[in-house]
Amino acid sequence: MAETDKPLLIKRYASRRLYNTETSDYVTLEDIAGFIRDGREVTIVDLKSGDDLTRQYLLQIIAEHESRGENVLPINVLTDLVRSYTTQATSSVPQFLAASFEMFRDSQSKWMDTMNSANPMAKLPGFEAIQAQQEAFLKAMTGGMAATSGPAVKEEDDKSDLDDIRKQLSALQDKLSKMNK
Repeated sequence: MAETDKPLLIKRYASRRLYNTETSDYVTLEDIAGFIRDGREVTIVDLKSGDDLTRQYLLQIIAEHESRGENVLPINVLTDLVRSYTTQATSSVPQFLAASFEMFRDSQSKWMDTMNSANPMAKLPGFEAIQAQQEAFLKAMTGGMAATSGPAVKEEDDKSDLDDIRKQLSALQDKLSKMNK
């Protein structure tokens, strides 16, 4: 197993400093966020007790980003999350969120695949830069797992979806050309 396939172990000392066991140096929350954005799994444990603190620190990273105006979570979603802690729905919320993000990763992956294959827009100037930005966004939103997660899709389904998209694109191009006349 390659070193980057194993979760990166971060130890929290009594002084609350975070220690990267692979590089033997101290790290910040922003460093940990960077590891995660790069697709690395991270585990944070208390050195003395051995308690897993990963969830606590991930929530802290999210809170810091939100407080700096990097809003990803709408107020209504945050409100619903708070409500879910005080209701019977608590047991179903984690599964729902996990399934939702899985569907998001799958749809983003399919969209990226479609954009990469036989796309007439690929010939436009600057398209590669836009595509790189989309891939970076997707990687940031999914933890770098967009292309690797989810069940395999049958090739026939992919061809059918691609054919449908091509037909829709052709129809749109026809409408645009008629509007320009």
